[in-house]
Amino acid sequence: MKISFRLVAITASVLALSTLTACVAPAPVYQTTRYPYQPAYPQAQGAYVEYGRVANIEVLQSQTAGTGTSGGGAVAGGVIGGVLGNQIGRGSGRAAATALGVVGGALLGNNIEANQNGPRTYQSYRVSVQTDNGAYRAFDVPTPGDLRIGDRVRIDNGQISRL
Repeated sequence: MKISFRLVAITASVLALSTLTACVAPAPVYQTTRYPYQPAYPQAQGAYVEYGRVANIEVLQSQTAGTGTSGGGAVAGGVIGGVLGNQIGRGSGRAAATALGVVGGALLGNNIEANQNGPRTYQSYRVSVQTDNGAYRAFDVPTPGDLRIGDRVRIDNGQISRL
């Protein structure tokens, strides 16, 4: 049984491409903070509802640490580049194109992996509410939605909603 070089090249290309596309950006990490002046209310008595006004909305930046490169991107890129470079020219020109494809593909693959595994910065928001009894409560949320400073809000079991 004779296996053609083109079949091997296509199989290697598909394998390398699937390896590169398996890199996924990490999920955002939102840090939650509990302030000393944010009282905890017992849940045993049922739902506790408070009312107040939005005093402040801050933008928080959080960052995930990058994982760096493992070398997989360079290997996959080198294989793909070598296969593609081998399709060009004849004789010594083909060998040169293959070598150039391996080096260029390895550099590109490593760069792609570094971008995928690099540190990511995410935004979240801290919504500070002054309750009707004068206390301050702070909530870290992924988005403030339609809340604005000065809005009247209801706090029901730790969830903020606009009135």
